[in-house]
Amino acid sequence: MKRENALAAAGGGDNWDFVVVGGGATGLGVAIDAAARGYQTLLLEQSDLGKGTSSRSTKLVHGGVRYLQQGNVALVIEALKERGLLRANAPHLVRNLSFVVPNYEWWEGPFYGTGLKIYDLLAGRHGFGRSRVLSRERTLQLLPTIERKGLNGGVIYYDGQFDDARLCVAMARTAAGQGATIVNYMRVTDLLKEHGQVVGVRVRDEESAPPVEREIRAGVVINATGPWADDLRRMDDPSTPRLVRHSQGVHIVLDRDFLPGESAIMVPRTDDKRVLFAIPWLDRVIVGTTDTPVDRPALEPVALDEEVEFLLEHAGRYLERDPRREDVLSIFVGLRPLVGGDDDDIATASLSRDHILLISDSGLVTITGGKWTTYRKMAEDTVDQSATLAGLDDRPCVTRTLHLHGYHARAERFGELAHYGSDAPELRDLLRGDRRYGEPLHKSFPIRAGEVVWAARHELARTVDDFLSRRTRALLLDARAAMEVAPTVAALLAEELGRDSDWARAQVEEFQELAGNYLPR
Repeated sequence: MKRENALAAAGGGDNWDFVVVGGGATGLGVAIDAAARGYQTLLLEQSDLGKGTSSRSTKLVHGGVRYLQQGNVALVIEALKERGLLRANAPHLVRNLSFVVPNYEWWEGPFYGTGLKIYDLLAGRHGFGRSRVLSRERTLQLLPTIERKGLNGGVIYYDGQFDDARLCVAMARTAAGQGATIVNYMRVTDLLKEHGQVVGVRVRDEESAPPVEREIRAGVVINATGPWADDLRRMDDPSTPRLVRHSQGVHIVLDRDFLPGESAIMVPRTDDKRVLFAIPWLDRVIVGTTDTPVDRPALEPVALDEEVEFLLEHAGRYLERDPRREDVLSIFVGLRPLVGGDDDDIATASLSRDHILLISDSGLVTITGGKWTTYRKMAEDTVDQSATLAGLDDRPCVTRTLHLHGYHARAERFGELAHYGSDAPELRDLLRGDRRYGEPLHKSFPIRAGEVVWAARHELARTVDDFLSRRTRALLLDARAAMEVAPTVAALLAEELGRDSDWARAQVEEFQELAGNYLPR
């Protein structure tokens, strides 16, 4: 999967069946579904795959216990089904995780125990494990660092965990393997229209100097830009009302010592009436998330000081050792594209996580809302409607049983390279073939120099940020360590991509500035 080849295909004058705008979970899902049905599909992303929001989730493939509390049973059933399909199709990236709800009041055990039994029943044959009430002793065995004062016991249930950015990469390679063309760093600047109907897009190559613009024609243009959906809708019709409201969710990353063991903590109700998680992930602990309304989406959203303090305070209530600002290894922020319209009086935390599919008078298709877990169903609905709109042959969806790139039923045998799945043996050969490539980048994370080369050759990595933030998770695991290795990564990328020393130097400077926002102020 090389950008140069995709760029040539995108500019080849073809009239595509579908042009998908947006390279996050939704857009990549649409590209997989459309290409797997045999439609000519081009996906364009303004930045990097998953950059805007899909790499910044709480790392859960879940039905949504909170949505059950809100009474949205239909969404929970759909998400639980999709959770099971995703684990079956990408076992190298999705795994079971046990969650414990600690009980400090007498009523919490029976109350949450009953609710989670309903969660089990809704999952049916797609269940990940049966919930049950735990004694105080068993709760302490699973959560040895939980706050002991007043602890009565707990309730355990099971959901899924994944690496969101790595799943984006696997999805992109799956789409390409099915025949789709994927181009990152290609910004859509306008829509092409004839007789009032959308017939394509005008794009600008963000890597070229000077910028190269071109026109690309399509049977249908699909707006899968998440938080930026209204921007494209207003290119189509400047008077269209707002559809998407934005909220940001902040997460802090702590050392594994704060939560040893293999179980996560789920706090069902925080001061802002949200669910809070403390989750073991890649030998770290993630604590999140907040729900803060924001006016405009940003590619690099920044945590507010009060959000960080909120998470530290709540983590301190449930962990025996209270985390402080100096314990924070990284802070990352994700945006939620919530379907909420113009009513700012409705709290973002209460807005639906259902997806919505709209077709404008000019034929622009917009898919937005939803959640990571349901991306496949969102894509299926979108391609069904888009194919009808374009007058294409009716072809059935095949993604329910389509294995994602890297599929391997026992990927754990590859150790530190398990998340590469079936690519791990080839990558291992690369690491062994050059002594430089086998060297660890930093003692803080198990990442080898040769993975930079692999990411550039096979995974569309174009910048230091692409590699340290999303092809690997170095920036999230330890922002300070990631800043230290940026010069090494820049040099390796420059060599592989044919860039000069000025480019490498600029890359380091840009990354250092970006990474500074991942540390507490």
